[in-house]
Amino acid sequence: MKTQISPLRFSQLFSPTPRGARLARLLTVQQLDAWGWPPACAVSESAALVVAELSANAVTHGRAQGRGFRLTLTVETPDADTLRVEVTDARGDRAPRPRTTAADPAAESGRGLLLVKALTTRWGCDPYPPSGKTVWACLPLS
Repeated sequence: MKTQISPLRFSQLFSPTPRGARLARLLTVQQLDAWGWPPACAVSESAALVVAELSANAVTHGRAQGRGFRLTLTVETPDADTLRVEVTDARGDRAPRPRTTAADPAAESGRGLLLVKALTTRWGCDPYPPSGKTVWACLPLS
């Protein structure tokens, strides 16, 4: 008999507000702690930063009236070498565009996806029918 091992998975819908983005970051740290990665470890800190950025982008650029955003965290087992972070919002017409030039040093925004790129092994954006998108990022767990 073959034993199936299911992935570790957390998924939650949040309000499209700064408070919702903050709660997504806090619950990420709490969920990773429950899975064995304490809040002060590199995995938890990196995941918190990535979730904070992707959630803030969903609130700022992906917001649609009456529609929240969804955070999903997945660790595939038994290999468990990658944490996949997904943030799904309702605005598929506003896909993220990575910066191709350096941000103005005086600018207050525009560096978030550079941070995501630096902390992850890969990231991207997929359509989420009928009108949304999922921005995802994979972080190493080792």
